[in-house]
Amino acid sequence: MVEQTDVTWHAHSVSRDEREQLQGHRGCVVWFTGLSGCGKSTVANLVDRELFRRSVRSFVLDGDNIRHGLNASPAMLAPEYGVEFAERFGLGFSALDRAENIRRIGAVAEMFAAAGIVTLTAFVSPYRRDRDAVRRLVESRGRAGDFVEVFVDAPLEVCEQRDPKGLYRKARAGQLTGFTGIDDPFEAPTHPEVRLDAASHPPAALAQQLIQHLQQHGIVR
Repeated sequence: MVEQTDVTWHAHSVSRDEREQLQGHRGCVVWFTGLSGCGKSTVANLVDRELFRRSVRSFVLDGDNIRHGLNASPAMLAPEYGVEFAERFGLGFSALDRAENIRRIGAVAEMFAAAGIVTLTAFVSPYRRDRDAVRRLVESRGRAGDFVEVFVDAPLEVCEQRDPKGLYRKARAGQLTGFTGIDDPFEAPTHPEVRLDAASHPPAALAQQLIQHLQQHGIVR
């Protein structure tokens, strides 16, 4: 049985419009998705650096960094909080755990966007339904266009050749299971706001392509 709770949403004394007017730009969620090794984090950080140079408030939520804290694994939580707590709240890489990983970070990203921050998220996020759920959350709390899906498109063979963390090698050797692109699917976006051809263009050019999109849609100047 699902326990019912009484939770009330409280309005903030400072509105989102007021924050955005003060900052001179809109808040949004720029959601990078793509296979491991495609260049999501690299491009996100280049965009972050360029936005910082322009005095735009931005922040990168990186998949690996989030797994060190908010969405830590049971093994990481157990020494501090105990096995029972760790097994209940820690996240692995099953389909359900991945869905909860994206749900949590989607909620955090929405709050960042509501604070007027250009929020750059770099996650494999392999399932369309999970990305679509974040889009619905972000746009229902804000406005249409607040969620910018960015498909960093690089073929599997290119990502395997790069393999910066050695994960594909481990997956091919059977040391990792449920690895996206090998024995678990990646559901590519069907209509992303931005598609970056990461196999044919360097990261700096891809970052500029995204900056241009943000300018053209009035998110940043």
